[in-house]
Amino acid sequence: MRTSRREFLQSASAALIGLSIKGDRPIAGSFVNDSFQTGHRLRDRASFPQPARVVKHAVVIVGGGIAGLSSAWRLHKKGFTDFVLLEMNEQPGGNSRWGENEITAYPWAAHYVPVPGPKAIYVRELFEDLGVLKNGQWEERYLCFTPQERLFLYGRWQEGIEPAIGLTAADRDQFQRLEDLIHGFRATAKFTVPMEIGLCNTTADLDRLSFAEWLRSQRVDSRIVNWYMNYCCRDDYGATSSSTSAWAGIQYFASREPEEKGPLTWPEGNGWIVRRLLERVGSFVSTNRMVHKISQRGKAFSVLAGDTEYQAEFVIFAAPTFLAPYLMEGMAPLRDFEYSPWLTANLTLEHLPDSYGTDPTWDNVFMDSPTLGYVDATHQSLRSHVDRTVWTFYWALADGLPSENRQLLLNKDWNYWKEAILHDLERVHRDIRKCVSHIDIMRLGHAMARPKVGAIFSAERRNLAKGRGRILFANSDLSGFSIFEEAQYRGVYAADSVLSQLAFQSRSR
Repeated sequence: MRTSRREFLQSASAALIGLSIKGDRPIAGSFVNDSFQTGHRLRDRASFPQPARVVKHAVVIVGGGIAGLSSAWRLHKKGFTDFVLLEMNEQPGGNSRWGENEITAYPWAAHYVPVPGPKAIYVRELFEDLGVLKNGQWEERYLCFTPQERLFLYGRWQEGIEPAIGLTAADRDQFQRLEDLIHGFRATAKFTVPMEIGLCNTTADLDRLSFAEWLRSQRVDSRIVNWYMNYCCRDDYGATSSSTSAWAGIQYFASREPEEKGPLTWPEGNGWIVRRLLERVGSFVSTNRMVHKISQRGKAFSVLAGDTEYQAEFVIFAAPTFLAPYLMEGMAPLRDFEYSPWLTANLTLEHLPDSYGTDPTWDNVFMDSPTLGYVDATHQSLRSHVDRTVWTFYWALADGLPSENRQLLLNKDWNYWKEAILHDLERVHRDIRKCVSHIDIMRLGHAMARPKVGAIFSAERRNLAKGRGRILFANSDLSGFSIFEEAQYRGVYAADSVLSQLAFQSRSR
């Protein structure tokens, strides 16, 4: 029986009544990496102090997530060093930040990269630079160890997340028909990573209806098949299939090879990539520097952050694009950019639950759960025996309005979310409370772009993504959805545009 979001939250609230169950292990923890108070100062148009000093650079990069760090990596690799990257948080990395305790490093959000195909040339170049790709071969220690993923359904685990047990003939037929349809879309080469390479107006009709509507038009009515399609949308986009563009739903499958090797992963997830990038460009990164105003003065820009005015010829805006109208004079609010709120948590386990099984698995998903399950940070460990570990738990608040879910994230305290997480895990791991000693929770009100109906072929999105002029937008949301390859592509593309314009200026003098 499927549990609705309302029923799940009601049952989690009820669990709070019996919070101190005799015999339960005391669980410590808190909210971590909260930055909404700072961001809300921009939303509320708060006043900021006048700058006390002026610093000049040819290029200012705003935002230290993967897009911003990729811009910095590209500039530096091309021999250009007259730039600074401004990051509002104490730790760079954005959705690829990581944490660490005495057991292991662990991710705070993004935890893998699919093995990039031949069209993802910038990602492949980066991975060659980082030693992940050597002489055309992927470094084995960075490929996810087997078993990689499993799904809990009908009271048991199965290998793989696509449901494969208990299927009717109709379920199998609909899975096969979808596979055939996706194969046809893949063959057109119009669904690629990065998405801009293959984007074609002949597929625009798919952006005018939801993925759920498209599935119905293909006579896909199997509950099992629709659960899986909905899970994939929630996992990659933080949205349900009914609120995801059909184009984006098809892109999820058609842009990847059906039997690709991988994924690439590390104990700290994509934080490993951030670490390697910071080894190269960390000296150009200034943290705890929230930009609060960007204005143009002739051919130059004034970027205000903290007590400093940064003057620059070019600005690469790699922060989430929805922030731009709050910072830039005269920029209208965005209409077509929508963002999904997420909650992630890292649970320290003193020992594994009795129900965990004998084959430790990296990614663990529960069918019909409103959450997305958890990954085990020690799965890549070479140790023969692992007892203590860290699980990273993912929950995209996909059902309902994003604004209401953002308010829910803020209004409920740590105790509430701790109980909601444990309640979900108890569906499978009955003794989980005896195992967990610590739960830290991170709230992300605008975690990732949501490819709603109309977002991919939106004129607003496509105009911002063109990358012309002296201010260049570079966040992954310019693709309509947020994945590593899109962020990296946008960052490198913006850097190359800046370098091209600087070279033209030099030739013109």
